[in-house]
Amino acid sequence: MKVYIKNMVCNRCKMAVKAELEKVGLHPVTVELGEVEITGEPSKNQLEELNTSLKHLGFELIDNRKGKIIEKIKVELIRFLQNMEEYRDVNLSSFLSNEVHYDYTYLSNLFSEVEGTTIEKYFINLKIEKVKELLMYDELSLSQIADMLGYSSDAYLSGQFKKITGLTPSFYKSLKEHKRKNIDEL
Repeated sequence: MKVYIKNMVCNRCKMAVKAELEKVGLHPVTVELGEVEITGEPSKNQLEELNTSLKHLGFELIDNRKGKIIEKIKVELIRFLQNMEEYRDVNLSSFLSNEVHYDYTYLSNLFSEVEGTTIEKYFINLKIEKVKELLMYDELSLSQIADMLGYSSDAYLSGQFKKITGLTPSFYKSLKEHKRKNIDEL
């Protein structure tokens, strides 16, 4: 049986969810971002206990079709971002349609309806959080970051960064305290 879980965004999330599944006596076959396959059929009590323990960690069981689709979109956007160099020539809307198995117009309308923002704006916010992360590490120039994330120029990245954060990338980099958002908070 498949169980869908909201806010799984990284490998640590997968480990935390797996541990919680095992605590309530469920046996995961696979644990992927946003989706877990377990053996057998869980009892209502097990699902309630799991949901309670997951909520304490910032996760949540998803029990409706729209929620599952939205979570799948978010997971695929994160995967797309993490592999931008591999997907350099791939159109984001085509990628999502292929991975989520729905027409992009439907996905876009559903995402906007449920999340109150467009897929494009959500993806831009993901990219800006990735830029913040890369600026903190101070290993790449702004031009390298722009190239890595598919921006046409560092000037375009800089303008978008300032529009979203209110700060220039260089000023953000100079701050002692870097304020980043968790991906599940976007």
